[in-house]
Amino acid sequence: MAHNQQKKIAVINDFCGFGRCSLTVSLPIISALKVQCCPVPTSVFSNHTAYDSFFYTDYTSNMSAYIDEWKKLGLTFDGILTGFLGSPEQTRIVKEFLAHFKQEGTVTVVDPVMGDEGSLYATYSPELAKQMKELLPYADILTPNLTEACILADAVYREDMDRAELTVLCERLSHMGPKKIVISGLERDGRLINFVYEEGSAPVEVAGPKIGPCRAGTGDVFSSIIAADAVNGVEFLSSVRHAAVFIAKVLRRAVELEIPTTDGICFEEFLSEIGEGTDGIK
Repeated sequence: MAHNQQKKIAVINDFCGFGRCSLTVSLPIISALKVQCCPVPTSVFSNHTAYDSFFYTDYTSNMSAYIDEWKKLGLTFDGILTGFLGSPEQTRIVKEFLAHFKQEGTVTVVDPVMGDEGSLYATYSPELAKQMKELLPYADILTPNLTEACILADAVYREDMDRAELTVLCERLSHMGPKKIVISGLERDGRLINFVYEEGSAPVEVAGPKIGPCRAGTGDVFSSIIAADAVNGVEFLSSVRHAAVFIAKVLRRAVELEIPTTDGICFEEFLSEIGEGTDGIK
């Protein structure tokens, strides 16, 4: 059967029914960019953990059997995107997935969802953070925030790192595998900076206004656009600009609608416009 006539991205992440994050973000974003999104759930949440309560089911014990069926189908993927992983066992399973499904021409994006503001998330253990590093040799593109970049590179976190320090940080990470890195969400003088590093080129800063408070799922929108653009042949720097412009537009609308920060960003309002300006960009 001709399963692979259309571009496909395998997305390994949790499923969150409410709150606009993880797979429920990647599915519409990647699909709107004309790529089939094929999810591998790591867990199922009624809503994400920033709410006062939530229902949660771990999917670790089912992941290998789930993936084995894809192997039987002979599936191949143009891209792979990894997101939040909840245990060392999941890291091992994902590493095996990458070893099997990452082929020549498969673009792998690792979004190391581990922490923020200098600390690991409460659900993340030092052991799990250490094992996350084992995915980096498979990564073509890495999309950490500054906290995650420092953890992966064993660097001391400082929120005021200058351009030279950020470059050294990216060089360390690049030596571990990924040749394209964007450190997202750096706050500088009321603006948000995405620090874009490509091996062999001078780093570039993509700046935009800081609009409202931080919101759940923004990073998932960002990494999903980056992954779909990579599969579609969009040049990396253009892709970061594409993601930054789209997210800024959506954040403005979320502020206008007074959407609670836990409810994420209302990307649905602009989903039909998400591919505008990317045709022909390489």
